[in-house]
Amino acid sequence: MKASSRSEEEGAELLARLGYAVGGAGYPRGLTPAQWAALRYLSRANRFSRTVSAFAEFHATTRGTASQTVQRLVDRGFVRKNPSPVDGRSIRLDLTKKGREILGVDPLNDLVAAFGSLPPAARARFVRTLKDLVARLAHVRGGRSFGTCPACLHFDGDAHCRTDPAECWCNLFAQPLDVAETDELCVNYQPAG
Repeated sequence: MKASSRSEEEGAELLARLGYAVGGAGYPRGLTPAQWAALRYLSRANRFSRTVSAFAEFHATTRGTASQTVQRLVDRGFVRKNPSPVDGRSIRLDLTKKGREILGVDPLNDLVAAFGSLPPAARARFVRTLKDLVARLAHVRGGRSFGTCPACLHFDGDAHCRTDPAECWCNLFAQPLDVAETDELCVNYQPAG
């Protein structure tokens, strides 16, 4: 086996191992790894992306499996289903107070702390590398690469957006954006440039 192939395999295996380490940290509060992933996703997704379909795509699973995962969270009072104000036919998912609170005992928090112990420059490089890997894998598999407004083709805003919310706009939906939304994940993200 060539050295570069070994290095590629080792890198992929280490990333998978991190995922298993977080997922295998037990089931705090009786939630499965998929349910934790749904709660995390919903806590970071913008209003256009808090749907079963978007979560399914983000989590690389089927809509049926995603729907079952979300329904269990609804049944337990962590998530609420609301009619979409943009499109009355679709359902938007929102975390309840209970759902936001349980994220305080998320098994991912240990990895967050370990990641936080790295030097800032190493963290920044690693995040850029991981974003690139996620985008490449999504492209190979024909999926979307989720992202945030400042780097999106559809975003119409500049430095004034942070001080004047009227300056934040999504051209795809022809909707104004709250400043806080510009840092949330979007299923309709398309890299600018």
